[in-house]
Amino acid sequence: MIRIFSVFLVMLLALPAAANENIQPSVQYRACMAKTKRFPKDAFEDAIQWRDMGGGAAAEHCAAYALIQLGLYKDAAARLERLAERINENPAINAQLLGQASQAWLLANNPDRAVAVASVALKLLPGDVELLLDRAQAHAQLSDYASAKTDLDQVISKAPEHADALAFRAAAKRYMKDRAGALSDAERALDIEFGHVAALLERGNLRRLDGDDNGARADWLMVLSLQPQGEAAEAARQNLEKMDVNVGK
Repeated sequence: MIRIFSVFLVMLLALPAAANENIQPSVQYRACMAKTKRFPKDAFEDAIQWRDMGGGAAAEHCAAYALIQLGLYKDAAARLERLAERINENPAINAQLLGQASQAWLLANNPDRAVAVASVALKLLPGDVELLLDRAQAHAQLSDYASAKTDLDQVISKAPEHADALAFRAAAKRYMKDRAGALSDAERALDIEFGHVAALLERGNLRRLDGDDNGARADWLMVLSLQPQGEAAEAARQNLEKMDVNVGK
């Protein structure tokens, strides 16, 4: 799910009244955000009512997250972009909102828009690690692995111990036919965070490509033991099934 909200709340409530549209009820904002996780439809309706009663940007932001929880990613992304246009006194907040919109566009399967919005955000907050990661993910969804790697190179230069970025760059390098570089990144990620699921999955992919079926199997089984559900687990299961089919032939 999108990395959005605690940072936004801190920054939002730190703004002067003229900029934050007199946002004061942090308790109401937190309650609204909490409700989106269990009752997103009700939370959206509450947020709209709160907005109409003067809830301002905090209410709009909660409404956007409720839409995300409802799977209405396109509507959420558009709402976040509009909110960023309204709150234009603070470039950092604008950048964060646009970054959130970029992630929502990616969830809406619109990576072109995600790249464009993340790029605007990065002009406001150059070199921001999370924004670079967001844009790298969008580039990868467009199969533009060279651009994804460029963004990830910047992330890792700023945060050399960023295991997620290393695992992600390993995948990008694999697609770019740089298996040695990919394996180095995957190993580094695992040195930093033992049991990093994405790095294990990627190392298994690389071992399989290099003919090390036992090593690949060990990595994929480890993924399943650490995270039995989710996208990584499903990928590991599929990889194991394909490998077993090929072995049986």
